[in-house]
Amino acid sequence: MSKPHHTARDRKEALVREAKGLGFDAVGVSAAGFLEAEADRLEEWLRRGYHGEMGYLERNFDKRLDPRLLVPGAKTVVSLLFNYHTEQQPSDPDTPRVASYAHGQDYHYVIKWKLKELMKWAQREWGAIEGRVFVDSAPVHERAWAEKSGLGWVGKNSLLLNRSMGSFFFIAELIIDVELEPDAPTADHCGTCTRCIDACPTGAIIQPGVVNGAQCISYFTIELRGAIPEPVHEHLSPWVFGCDVCQDVCPWNRHATPHNEPQFTPHPELLNMKRSDWEEMTEEVFKEVFKGTAVKRTGYEGLMRNMKAAFTSPRTGGNSTQ
Repeated sequence: MSKPHHTARDRKEALVREAKGLGFDAVGVSAAGFLEAEADRLEEWLRRGYHGEMGYLERNFDKRLDPRLLVPGAKTVVSLLFNYHTEQQPSDPDTPRVASYAHGQDYHYVIKWKLKELMKWAQREWGAIEGRVFVDSAPVHERAWAEKSGLGWVGKNSLLLNRSMGSFFFIAELIIDVELEPDAPTADHCGTCTRCIDACPTGAIIQPGVVNGAQCISYFTIELRGAIPEPVHEHLSPWVFGCDVCQDVCPWNRHATPHNEPQFTPHPELLNMKRSDWEEMTEEVFKEVFKGTAVKRTGYEGLMRNMKAAFTSPRTGGNSTQ
């Protein structure tokens, strides 16, 4: 049974409380509509081939810019942030590194479950509403919506930055046919800082806010299906799945605090693995250590390809893998 006496503000406040009870760290709201300001930027980014082999970014161009094509009758885009920051690092400083977002259980499943619970709550509260939940799994321009809803600004490394959280968080969306009071965008607080641009190992940050995805270490170690080009090898170490460099150097991440999601705790063996353990890793060990994590995406052979590329260049001390 719907509760029409709720105002758009009441509904938003109630939803924010429920979302935070499920573990989300921040919630922002935007009115659903066409992202006109993003259309030309996205088209130019694709035209320049910055997506590389990620053909899925070319598909559903219109849906990526208009959530009403994903959810007919959509009135609201709810953007949610979920912290994954960790201060746990490998005990061996010379060991291969996995981007911190992939240390624990795959965020797609962890967060999607929470989103579905939030959607069930909304349907109990507001009646027969329609909507869909998303977490990096459909053509939703998530950073644009999060920025529009005041959760942060898009930094020079093209990631969403938040003044209190930094950038070590996942972005998720709830697109619904219910009106909620929208939030206002915030200002850009990067100033003249260029630390992310200066630190990028492969020079993938072409200009402030524009990243050539096909030159990013995350692309080479996760998205690329063939051999990693040899000129890139010397820039990979120590990263064998993803890369955190542009986040690690960002001053706003000084404000980041560790997450408290048990499912994001890494496998006990992961942080204690030495370089020799990585080099001698069998497929059975891979399946055990990375069971249920995002690292499964690259597979055992892909991870070994990354290991060989990252740790066989002259800069990393010769041939260290078989």
